[in-house]
Amino acid sequence: MGDLLGVAVLGAGHMGADHIRRLDRVVSGARVVAVADPDTDRAKEAVAGLDGVSVHTDPVSALEAPGVQAVLIASPGPAHEEALLAAFARGLPVLCEKPMVPDSTGALRVVEAEARLERRLAQIGFMRRYDAEYRRLKSLLDGGGLGRPLMLHCTHRNVSSPPGFTSAMLINSSVSHEIDAARWLLDQDLTAVTVLRPASSAGAPEGLTDPQFVLFETERGALVDVEVFVNCGFGYQVRCEAVCERGSARIGDEHTMVVTAGGGAREEVAQDYLVRFADAYDREVQAWVDATRRGRVTGPSVWDGYAASVVAEAGVRALETGGRTTVELAPRPDLYAEVSR
Repeated sequence: MGDLLGVAVLGAGHMGADHIRRLDRVVSGARVVAVADPDTDRAKEAVAGLDGVSVHTDPVSALEAPGVQAVLIASPGPAHEEALLAAFARGLPVLCEKPMVPDSTGALRVVEAEARLERRLAQIGFMRRYDAEYRRLKSLLDGGGLGRPLMLHCTHRNVSSPPGFTSAMLINSSVSHEIDAARWLLDQDLTAVTVLRPASSAGAPEGLTDPQFVLFETERGALVDVEVFVNCGFGYQVRCEAVCERGSARIGDEHTMVVTAGGGAREEVAQDYLVRFADAYDREVQAWVDATRRGRVTGPSVWDGYAASVVAEAGVRALETGGRTTVELAPRPDLYAEVSR
């Protein structure tokens, strides 16, 4: 346990650069030894000031760099399948940002590849499972004191959407977090999805259906609704209220600093996910490093990543057709029978 875990980081964009910073300055027990990104200048900027880090344009060459013992994948979603399979082929433990693989067919290939190894190597980056408020809500629901959960009411708002953001991405990128959180909080799979489309906001780019109202059904009769609004203009907000048989519980009410001055009061509102979930990302990566150094893999599995991709695809079909769409999962391999439910 004395040696630092050598990590290759694939992707040096907004998320990857933040993980590089986290591994260097926040997390104990690990160090960045290689980074891969098609933009060499961006990769070099992300590791500026770090000693002994090799920079690559090809992710596979980064996996084979001296000192690499584990992999953190923070590249764009379409690149994840190849990187995951390459890591599996080399027996390297992985923390992979969501979406694990954007399409369910590719996600299932990853599940099957890991199942053939008969051991887990990958943890998927659904960081809300590591957020203090979400963990308290999970503990409360598991304790049963409020009775059976009947509904989850969720809110997911962003200040603005990045260039190229599509109507489908409100579901398969933004709401993918609610998909996993709902499965985890309720300990149930999602079985059907309906998407309602209110009139789009004047702040939404032309052609973007924003906001959307997404309704999920679960295998034991609970309902999960998500208001997703990615151009709200004022802040990043994530809330969740569980309504149960004997009470309710709500998280995400921004218990942040309130500034009083000049005859008025102003409450700070987080402007992006790296601010709101900074502690969750720190806990997630620290947990991954600690488990990896012990030779273990914990947290959300590739099955959870696959399930999220299947549900998101059903959601996109529901958005496009305007109808209720059922969710069809492949048979669950034995490797994941007791994981993350």
